[in-house]
Amino acid sequence: MSNSGPGGTGRVIVIGSINVDLVMRLPELPGPGETALGGVLARHHGGKGANQAVAAARAGASVHLVGAAGAQDGEDSVRALAAEGIDVTHVLRADAPTGTAAILVDANTAENLIAVASGANELVTPDAVDTALAAIALRPADVVVLSFELPAPALERAAEISRDVGAHLVVNPAPAMPDLAGVLTGAIATPNEHELAAYLPRADLTDRGRHVSSVPPGSGQAGDPPGQAALALSASTGGPVLVTLGADGALLAAEGKTEHFAGHRVEAVDTTGAGDTLTGVLAAGLAAGYPLRDAVRRAVAAGALSVTKAGARAGMPAAAEIDALAGPVSRRG
Repeated sequence: MSNSGPGGTGRVIVIGSINVDLVMRLPELPGPGETALGGVLARHHGGKGANQAVAAARAGASVHLVGAAGAQDGEDSVRALAAEGIDVTHVLRADAPTGTAAILVDANTAENLIAVASGANELVTPDAVDTALAAIALRPADVVVLSFELPAPALERAAEISRDVGAHLVVNPAPAMPDLAGVLTGAIATPNEHELAAYLPRADLTDRGRHVSSVPPGSGQAGDPPGQAALALSASTGGPVLVTLGADGALLAAEGKTEHFAGHRVEAVDTTGAGDTLTGVLAAGLAAGYPLRDAVRRAVAAGALSVTKAGARAGMPAAAEIDALAGPVSRRG
């Protein structure tokens, strides 16, 4: 695949996890100590890194994935990625099971609960990152995508190399790991509201991150406390922060200002993978040369489309579908 944006020549290099998703759709999610009956079980390819790579590839990017899968049980996962046009040269076949995620989905609301056994993902090392990025010949036009289902040393090394080369860095800081906040330095971060709160440990956060009393007055928009929190994180990292808001779209904090990108009306079936879709399509847009705002608009549209089918990848859209929902873009830098 090749980029279809305004003159972009960059590639998307995802350094991230590969999982198998065991998805159970239930009449309602169980609470602590409860058992929920009536589930329907399905098996899907997943992993935040692999999902983001698929989203970027379907959006038209040239994509490399750096990660690991089980030597005994991971070939189906790797073949599925290769079938999407993703370069899997640097996917290690490890002496460990492929990572597995257990996902419970509420059939009525499409909300989910997720637990992950990392498996082979834990064997991705800084040396593996060094070797892969040297072979790929990372360059400034490229976009490196990270998420937090890999060991910290590998992620820290990938971020360091990206900054040294001057490549774009997109970080989906999920699952929330405040100890990895340094990886966000200079990056475009894509947290959800809960993750946003986790990366502001010195702020007085209440109501799940919606109120930030330690942010200086006037640093956010009136009546927009999530925007204040995003501005605070952006000021701390030195890069833009794109907060995903579910059906409400996303909020971008950059250069001391915030902008809301409205969501799209769709029939939600399963929200699993929506954030990965947004992150992957954002990276694809940047690699294609779209200005940040236009890349965000397309990413929000893609995230909306992704929830219309069950499983993390089934609803991930192609570039034409994204463009049809996002509408025309300015293509100005």
